[in-house]
Amino acid sequence: MAKSRYESAKEIYASFGVDTEKAIETLGNTKISMHCWQGDDINGFESNDALSGGIQATGNYPGKARTPEELMSDIDMALKLIPGTHKINLHAIYAITDEKVSRDKLKPEHFQKWIDFAKKRGLGIDVNPTLFSHPMAADGLTLSHPDEKIRRFWIDHCKAMREIGAYIGKELGVTCLNNIWIPDGYKEVPADRLGPRMRLKESLDEILSVKYDKKYLVDSVESKVFGIGVESYTVGSHEFYMNYAAKNGVMCLLDNGHFHPTEVCSDKIPSMLLFSENLALHITRGVRWDSDHVVAFEDELKEMAKELVRCDALERTFIGLDFFDASINRVAAWVIGTRNLQKALLFALLTPFGTLKECQDKGDFTKMFALSEELKTLPLFDVWEEFCNRNNVPGKNDWFEEILKYEKDILSSRG
Repeated sequence: MAKSRYESAKEIYASFGVDTEKAIETLGNTKISMHCWQGDDINGFESNDALSGGIQATGNYPGKARTPEELMSDIDMALKLIPGTHKINLHAIYAITDEKVSRDKLKPEHFQKWIDFAKKRGLGIDVNPTLFSHPMAADGLTLSHPDEKIRRFWIDHCKAMREIGAYIGKELGVTCLNNIWIPDGYKEVPADRLGPRMRLKESLDEILSVKYDKKYLVDSVESKVFGIGVESYTVGSHEFYMNYAAKNGVMCLLDNGHFHPTEVCSDKIPSMLLFSENLALHITRGVRWDSDHVVAFEDELKEMAKELVRCDALERTFIGLDFFDASINRVAAWVIGTRNLQKALLFALLTPFGTLKECQDKGDFTKMFALSEELKTLPLFDVWEEFCNRNNVPGKNDWFEEILKYEKDILSSRG
């Protein structure tokens, strides 16, 4: 009887000292937080006003989700085509209410339909306060604003979302990550760089003063190098948040689109893990700047995955996605991006890092380079197909036929 392609691949990887069964098992236990905002171009359910605060989804592909029901349907479709059981990531503007609720007054009950949705499917949920696209953020400043009244609104909003996150974590039995990102900064060179950061620090101190059981809620802060309208100065810089996180016992979230184009997150990951118990990631693809393109199976994605695996950090890391493309089928974008991240993690899990490290420590860089190159052409595809099959998810490009049918039957009717 002829061997299956997977059995053949298993033997090939074994000759390099790699256990494909262990790799498949580990990948199956790795949760990815899939961001809801890819499905509706970050509109949310709060209003139909245009986005602001450096946030922009480009394109006008038909079929955008317009209601909670449509968005949940699209998420279901995407998850049907993604192997494993994961999490969904919600911004505050995705609260589901019968009446308009101010962001600083949000309560757990405003997310109950999401909790019910996740519980039925065995999913976890992560949350984010939404500090953009709002009249109180009209001038691009929130937690660092010189006006105490405006700061108070955003402080109360962030506190409300932490309470909601803790409730969600307890209800679902899956730790909820609450991540704070703000758009604050200046278009021109500021007269005062310290003052805004002092105000941001004071705001964060109050927001994080309420302690929750880390079994249910953990917190992170997310930096950015610059944004639209804040080209000269960003209050929440990486240096600010890295120091704040280290001093206050929260995570410093790395978004690989939020750094200078010549910086790479893969090099930052091991240093962060060396000094932090946990790490949080938003994985995207920046083209020239933080453009949030759909994640592609490219070198930096693979390098980030390698660091997570060789640092034995998969269980210590909250891995999320953050991109929004309105120029292609939005459900397909979720599937492409998430599956590419999983492929990168599998590629890393199928790498004999012990052997490569030994070569490096012995100074045998010739063998290390040669082996690294050989690994690139090993039969990753066959192991990936086996992983998909075991999770009852279409492999190859068969999943795309499901997308086309969903677009014809569901998305096209949305106008």
